[in-house]
Order: sequence, then C-alpha cells, then structure tokens
Amino acid sequence: MSRFTAVVFDWAGTTVDFGSFAPMGVFVKAFAEFGITATIEEARAPMGAAKWDHIRVMMDMPSIARQWQDTHGRAPTDADVDEVYKVFVPMNEKVAAEYADLVPGCAEAIAALREMGLKIGSTTGYTRSIMGHVLPVAAAQGYVPDNLVCSDDLPEGRPGPLGMYQCMIDLVAYPPSSILKVDDTAPGIAEGVAAGCITVGVTLSGNAVGKTPQELAALSKNDIAALRDHATNILVGAGADHVIDTVADLPELVRRLDAS
Repeated sequence: MSRFTAVVFDWAGTTVDFGSFAPMGVFVKAFAEFGITATIEEARAPMGAAKWDHIRVMMDMPSIARQWQDTHGRAPTDADVDEVYKVFVPMNEKVAAEYADLVPGCAEAIAALREMGLKIGSTTGYTRSIMGHVLPVAAAQGYVPDNLVCSDDLPEGRPGPLGMYQCMIDLVAYPPSSILKVDDTAPGIAEGVAAGCITVGVTLSGNAVGKTPQELAALSKNDIAALRDHATNILVGAGADHVIDTVADLPELVRRLDAS
C-alpha cells in the first residue's frame, strides 16, 4: 500500500486528449464570431483555467484587446466575456468528445494506482455540460474516476484550491500532503499547490508541447528534449514538485516516492 491516499488528475492534456487540442480551434472560432482573429498560440496561453477566466485573459491580450477596440469601438468588458463564453461552451460541447481518447498508458496507470490503494479524483477547467460529453467516451475506454469537479461547480476555479478541497471531501482523502495533483498546465499545478498537495506536472502529453503522439514520434530526440524542457520550465515555475512525461510514468514515480 502507498503512503498516498489519492491522486487527483486533470483531464485534457493529462488523462485524455494528448496535446490538449479540443479547446484550441473552438476559442479561435468563438472569437471569430465577434470579428476577432485569435491565434492558436493565444488560445493555448491561459490553458488550464476555467473557460470564462481563460476568455478574460485572452480579451486582455494586446492584439485581441486592440482588435476589439477597433471592431466594437470600446475596450472589452466582462459583459463581452459573457457573450463569447455563451458561444464557446456549446461549440466545445460538440467537439470535446471527439478528442477524448485516453493518453496512451493511462488506463494501465490508473489500474496500477488503484492496486496501490489510491483513490482517483479529477478536476477540470471544463464546464459540467462539456464534461457530460467526455465522461461516457472515457468510461467506454475504462477510465471512470471516483469524482469530478468542474469549473462551474464552485464559486472559484483554478488556480485557487476549492476544487481540490471538494475532492478531499468527495474522496474522504487527507491530509493534503498525502494527495498527488497531476496536471499539464500552470493553473492546474497552482491549484494543487494552493491546496497543499504534492504536485506532478506532465510534459509531453500536455498543452505546452501541443503535439500528437504521431507528431512527437517523428521528431528527433533533441527536439523532444527541447519541448520537454520548455514544458518543464512552465510547470516547475508554477510549483510542480515532480515532472513526468505522461501519466503512464506516474506509478513508477509513486513507487520511488514510497521507497524514499
């Protein structure tokens, strides 16, 4: 049995959707509905935050704020964020399930962690309506976590700790130092840090790398190492205690930590 009580996973870029692709095109399309050209790079930058907050951050980016001023005659407001959000959520509901394939090795890693006696929790920057489309696809592949906390379930989302606190209640798992929070984004790592948990960043499957397994396989070892280093810097900068390539590597990390 492990000294840890639970692992709380993120979803897109961590357990499903290798490369975190589902939201990217939707953010671009949602802004286009309002006459704004957003890039994939701009859409990726705030990834991990609750989607309303994500849109607010994008609105404040110089290029987007300038376009909004030119197109709508004023600086973007929270009311404008509300309008983009209303367009974004239904769009993302339609595509999220199409990108819900498990990260390779995820199902096996979850099984190994359960054998160690760990409970399996989850938080996400997705809304519950979006996750309603993702959950059955993940379940069909064998991934059914013990709980789910969505961005719109609580008054405050990432990078605050409330989602993790809810996981502790749902899972009856404590103290925080016995819980591993696994995520591919800075806000998701910060969520675990704020709650006092041990944090594990995933690099190659995540948003900061943004590649499919096939795209990664076509790269040289040096190119992959550079991408891994880039993601590692982001995750460690957010407070990650440990960094692994994908969730497939987590059971081995837990065994090492248990043995230390």
